[in-house]
Amino acid sequence: MLLGCIGDDFTGSSDLGNTLAKAGMRVVQYSGVPTGPADPDVEAGIVALKSRSLPVEEAVRLSLEALEWLQEQGCQQILFKYCSTFDSTPEGNIGPVAEALARELEADQVIFCPAFPAAGRTVYQGCLFVGDRLLNDSGMENHPLTPMTDPDLRRWLALQSTVGVGHVPAATVWQGADAVRDRIAAESDAGKPFVICDAIRDEDLLTLGAAADGAPLITGGSGIALGLPENFRRQGLLSPEPPVWEGQVGRVAVLSGSCSRATRGQVAHHIGLGEAALEIDPREVLAGTFGAMDAAEWVLGQDGAPLVFSSADPRTVRAVQAEYGTEEVAHALEEFFADLARYLVDGGVTRLITAGGETSGAVVEGLELGQLDIGPEIAPGVPAIRAGEDLVLALKSGNFGAEDFFDRAARMLGDEG
Repeated sequence: MLLGCIGDDFTGSSDLGNTLAKAGMRVVQYSGVPTGPADPDVEAGIVALKSRSLPVEEAVRLSLEALEWLQEQGCQQILFKYCSTFDSTPEGNIGPVAEALARELEADQVIFCPAFPAAGRTVYQGCLFVGDRLLNDSGMENHPLTPMTDPDLRRWLALQSTVGVGHVPAATVWQGADAVRDRIAAESDAGKPFVICDAIRDEDLLTLGAAADGAPLITGGSGIALGLPENFRRQGLLSPEPPVWEGQVGRVAVLSGSCSRATRGQVAHHIGLGEAALEIDPREVLAGTFGAMDAAEWVLGQDGAPLVFSSADPRTVRAVQAEYGTEEVAHALEEFFADLARYLVDGGVTRLITAGGETSGAVVEGLELGQLDIGPEIAPGVPAIRAGEDLVLALKSGNFGAEDFFDRAARMLGDEG
């Protein structure tokens, strides 16, 4: 294994896997820290953790366990992957996890760049944009677990870190990899080893990847990995033959727990196509009057690509959270979707599409999927995934994908190649 990656959620990890697989690496995503060695032909291994919203101490512990396993596989470089909208709170977990990894790796110069231009995420003057909106005006300010209220990544990361935070502006990035390396070194010498890097184009991410050649630790969204495979390819370390994808025939179901604008648009579009849809009321789930078995029986009685969703308007979500508590609502819905996924797979569903990081993580954990082979891209940031002989998945972060994503994913997962 050449590149070792630690992801703080499951959809973000598959997003990263998509980036690396498109660049020709043989990629496997692991659900949690594996207990045995990796297959020898794996070039990039991604340990997907559900650590984004955990208490800081637990997130750090799990990340260090992942690091230890990746080091045992012989990884030459470590990438800490977080969301392209920098999902975190003023307490963490991005800063504390990065600090712990940097200490273990003795890394005194660390790139931070969540930019993913293909999905509309760019960093300019240290601030994160989603499309033409600053992060705090993009809908992310309403996130139920990690509301992003400040677009300035330097300020946000400084709240989470005990080390200084520097900046590489776009003007420096446009001068090339050598200029970036020089600026990062200067920031580190000035007591700012954590360095936010601007990137507004894929070319900028390729420049940052070249600048990171040989760096023990890099952090960012999946876009920061665009330029990393080429560093290994120049050394003749990558296999010349990419893996071949084979789709899966059979029943399909869509599970959506994301409340993002993009996912709510996808839900509306799917219903507009005439597909069967069942909206989940969290109050009924919490009261025990409607459960996963009820939903599974409904899904298995439908044709096409039936959708089960709890993707409500943020105002509705806040009202339920105020009534029952944020953690209680989140836990109940995650448990619901995990149980539902198990019932559906047991009932013969072979293609499963999920929307939302927490929902996808719950589904992967509920199905006890240890190893996921990354396939072709369905949409920017979202690959097709094979989870076993008879099961394929699409794990989508909330804000990713066009309106027709669910239909597109169903067709891609069922494509025999």
